[in-house]
Amino acid sequence: MARRKHEEEHENHERWLVSYADFITLLFAFFVVMYAISSVNEGKYRILSNSLGIAFSGITPKAPALKDPAPSSPSILPLPMPAHSPSQRANDAATKREKARMTNIARDILKAMAPLIREGKVRVTQTNRGVSVEINASVLFAPGEARLSAQSEKALRAVAEVLNKVDNDIQVEGHTDNVPINNAMFPSNWELSAVRASSVVRLFLESGMNEKRLVAMGHGANQPVDSNETTEGRLRNRRVQLMILSGLPDVVTEVPVTVDD
Repeated sequence: MARRKHEEEHENHERWLVSYADFITLLFAFFVVMYAISSVNEGKYRILSNSLGIAFSGITPKAPALKDPAPSSPSILPLPMPAHSPSQRANDAATKREKARMTNIARDILKAMAPLIREGKVRVTQTNRGVSVEINASVLFAPGEARLSAQSEKALRAVAEVLNKVDNDIQVEGHTDNVPINNAMFPSNWELSAVRASSVVRLFLESGMNEKRLVAMGHGANQPVDSNETTEGRLRNRRVQLMILSGLPDVVTEVPVTVDD
């Protein structure tokens, strides 16, 4: 039987696909490595590098040495609040005593001028600066005059009796409204306000008060407490203010003092 001739094998033209596949695999590995390098996690990069070595060389790499863990940051404990020094405690105690003393002065003045306070002609407030006693000028003086009336002298002597029991310095401040005044005795509101304050100071001196504690000041119409556009506002602005000073720092917040029934 005749032996069949082997058919001639055709040349394989698709072998290039093997090389192309290897090239694509290497290119993929290259980009994976580049991505790993761009990461800040060094541990992951080493794991990836070793894995690629296993895949392409068949060499089993040694396990990467573990770095010593970074020392933990020392815990930051809150600083203990410093205890008040003896001098600070002494200052706090002195401040507390001074506030209590000024409150007692305010209460005594409230009692001495209770009828006028109920009529709304006297206001008493307390601040860290001291005790303020605002007296409407209509209680003390006739319009355009600086001579104390007999009724006002009685009320002011009662206040002087309270203030003679303490040693605080006292500012007596005269205020007017913005209506100009011009006569032989008072060329302007400056003179009127200053002389009215001086009249109150003179009465305090006659009541036995030490003159070194007293200061008379005239502000004219420069420190209104109400609007000068209304009759009621101008009436409020015409006033004499007694400021019984304390040794505490000045603040603007006022605490109203009420009259006990």
